[in-house]
Amino acid sequence: MKRIAAETDRSRARLAAVEAAVAALADEDLLDFADIFAAGEPTPLRAMADAEMQRRGISL
Repeated sequence: MKRIAAETDRSRARLAAVEAAVAALADEDLLDFADIFAAGEPTPLRAMADAEMQRRGISL
C-alpha cells in the first residue's frame, strides 16, 4: 500500500509539473504546442493546451 501511495504521489506531482509547464508557456509557444496536438485524436496534452488558450482568450 505504501508503494502504491508513493507512486500515486509521484504521478500527481509529475502531472502538476506538466500542467505548470503548459501554463508557463508564452502565448506564441502555447500556440505552437497546441498546433502540434490539434490534429488527430484528443489527448490530455491537447486538452491542457485548449484549456490554457481558453483561459488566455487566444485560439489557433
